[in-house]
Amino acid sequence: MVIVRHWRVLLLVATGIALLAGANVHLVMVALESQPACVPHQKPGVTPATAGYSAAKSAC
Repeated sequence: MVIVRHWRVLLLVATGIALLAGANVHLVMVALESQPACVPHQKPGVTPATAGYSAAKSAC
């Protein structure tokens, strides 16, 4: 009976680790595939420096 109990615990732990790894892989894939649209922001050199912060390197 002890062996069966150990296998059940190991199976539950392995399932939990697999679910955690799968969720992390999914989050990384979504982060790499998504490309957010450009949002309005202050462009360096166009607006006065006292107007606020701007993007360091604008992709738009």
